[in-house]
Amino acid sequence: MLVVCLCAQWCGVCCDYLKRFDAVKSLIQADYPLARFVWLDVEDEADFLHPLDVDNFPTLLIGLDDQPLFWGPITPQASTLEHMVRTLAQDSNHPALPRPELATLLTRIREQKLQASASPRLPQS
Repeated sequence: MLVVCLCAQWCGVCCDYLKRFDAVKSLIQADYPLARFVWLDVEDEADFLHPLDVDNFPTLLIGLDDQPLFWGPITPQASTLEHMVRTLAQDSNHPALPRPELATLLTRIREQKLQASASPRLPQS
């Protein structure tokens, strides 16, 4: 499972949410060690994210392999993120979203961002 948070460095909510995102990452990876969490700044990564636009923060993309399972803004509570990720991880029949641009983004993130472990904006596991 790949959990991607799309935020902006200038956003105070996002800056606060990063700590919660990292805490949930640790909790989830205790049960699902193959789960990967990535933090992307929408302004620094605008070209990489094109053609997708993110207007609300935090926005999540959650996928399994190249299948997007969730895309959209969520409330910035750790419990919301943890519940959502655990629910999707346990539901093997959850339908993929019919959004080819999200599937393409998941593939690009796996190929390019998960390899860039030196980047400070990408909490790696």
